[in-house]
Amino acid sequence: MRAMPTTVTAVTALLLLTACGGEGGGDKAKDDAKQKQESVACSMAKVSLEVGPASEAPAAGDTGEVPVDLVNQGPACILDGFPEASLVAAEGEPVALSPTDGATAQKLTLAEGGSASFTVTYVRGPEDAGQSLDVKTLEIGLPGATDTRAFPWSYGPVAHQGEGEGSGTGTGAADASVSAFQRSGD
Repeated sequence: MRAMPTTVTAVTALLLLTACGGEGGGDKAKDDAKQKQESVACSMAKVSLEVGPASEAPAAGDTGEVPVDLVNQGPACILDGFPEASLVAAEGEPVALSPTDGATAQKLTLAEGGSASFTVTYVRGPEDAGQSLDVKTLEIGLPGATDTRAFPWSYGPVAHQGEGEGSGTGTGAADASVSAFQRSGD
């Protein structure tokens, strides 16, 4: 006879816990709205960008790094993927940069005022015409966004990928890459 009241008590407690969990419908709607708001890709219109100061490659064959910092000026947004970066030569043809070997993109949520950074790494090419990409502009875009911003490139010519100094004229891609976004700041 003692077993039955304990069983009834346990079943009653279980039903009460289940009923409590079911009353959170309003909270689920708030959670869904918050998740939808946070799932918006960051846009160029809502971030500030700063390029440099760079660790400039001093001579042909040397490697340089150009840091890019961004701060979210709008509501929370997502950076999901690699930065989109291109080098634009005097001829005006953009050359898209590939991700740095071994880099893994991560999904970052940036709150208002949150910041992130990435780095463009490049190999300086020789000054000889035709052996390097005579870069004039660095174009930057964000994953999931269609607009870009252009910044002047003052770090010298960029070598063609797979070709060193004195290897003749190059027609390959630029010997440059872009790192993954990293959270920065506090």
